[in-house]
Amino acid sequence: MTPFLLLQALVLLGLVVTAVLIISFKDLLAAAIAFAAFSLLLSLEFYLLQAPDVAIAEAGIGAGLTTAIFIIAIRGTQRHEEKN
Repeated sequence: MTPFLLLQALVLLGLVVTAVLIISFKDLLAAAIAFAAFSLLLSLEFYLLQAPDVAIAEAGIGAGLTTAIFIIAIRGTQRHEEKN
């Protein structure tokens, strides 16, 4: 296995782990931060796949702008779920 394939496998494993974390977090802020990590890993994968223009767009829009919008929206809600 070449180092390039190993790096791609690690990035893809990181994508799966962060996706599971996003779904499992009950705290909205933690989920938004995990989504930013997912987006950054996805932009790294796009770069590894020889698509730097898509990687830059994903990093800027996906990780930066979308995360900022999520955090601004979360500020208007309660941080933790109500206990039933």
